[in-house]
Amino acid sequence: MQLTKVVRPEAERKPAERKPQPAAVSASGVEPEREPASVPVVEAAPECEQEQEAADEAGSDQPPAADRSAGRRRLKAALWPPRLSRGQLVVALLLFSLGLALAIQVRSTNDHHSQLRGARQEDLVRILDELDSRQQRLQQEKAELEQSLAKLENSSNQAKEAQEQTRKKTTELGVLAGTVKATGPGIVLTVDDPQGQVKADMLLDTLQELRAAGAEAIQINDVRVVVNTYFTDLSGGGVQIDGKKVSQPYRFTVVGNPQDLTPALNIPGGVVRTLESHQARATIAQQQKVVVDALVDLKTPQYAKPASK
Repeated sequence: MQLTKVVRPEAERKPAERKPQPAAVSASGVEPEREPASVPVVEAAPECEQEQEAADEAGSDQPPAADRSAGRRRLKAALWPPRLSRGQLVVALLLFSLGLALAIQVRSTNDHHSQLRGARQEDLVRILDELDSRQQRLQQEKAELEQSLAKLENSSNQAKEAQEQTRKKTTELGVLAGTVKATGPGIVLTVDDPQGQVKADMLLDTLQELRAAGAEAIQINDVRVVVNTYFTDLSGGGVQIDGKKVSQPYRFTVVGNPQDLTPALNIPGGVVRTLESHQARATIAQQQKVVVDALVDLKTPQYAKPASK
């Protein structure tokens, strides 16, 4: 027969009843194994559980301040300092160059438009006539080239026609190269500079304006103007053209259509206005026959030679 001990939960005991109990011993003299004291489990009320869940959800919606500050630090570290690859740097430079070019173009266009906005009606009509004349010249040149092509294709003796076209083209190229005299209608532009204010860049601008207006042959004083003509200022005053000193008054003898050349020089902000702003006087005389007789000496190329087909 064995003796067992009944252990009540701690919650059911009263403080006054807690007295040491003698250990139960079995009949064999061996103390039986004690069962662990059971602890009552107190269940939370449903209302408390709902309040706890609501508090947990509210806490989960608002991240701690430490996490937000850490996120800001990680974002800042990722953005600065910037880590650019070579390709990204090249793209950035290209975009910057493109933006700069667009800005310069827009500014120059606005400047040109502002000049036209303040121009008089007769000046605007003159500019429009000049543009129409340039278009007509290009159309005429196109028609001549098409006519030459048709002659070469339809001629019974194509070899003879080709030689004739070659001689004609050689004469035209000689006029452009300055090795052949040129004559025809044109203008004579005389620039008087008593104050010595006209510089090489002004003469170059005048030359470029004449070329754009359709000038076919140009001579300044006794110097023939060709494709490689250059202008330099002298330290003691004056201008050199192709290494030759040219004294004023500067005389431009030009072969071309007078109705195209004269308006091109008189446009608002053009050559004549620029020269007058520097105390110089420009005089234009239209003539039915102008002779350009100054020639240039052709130089034998040192390295270039005709390419074999």
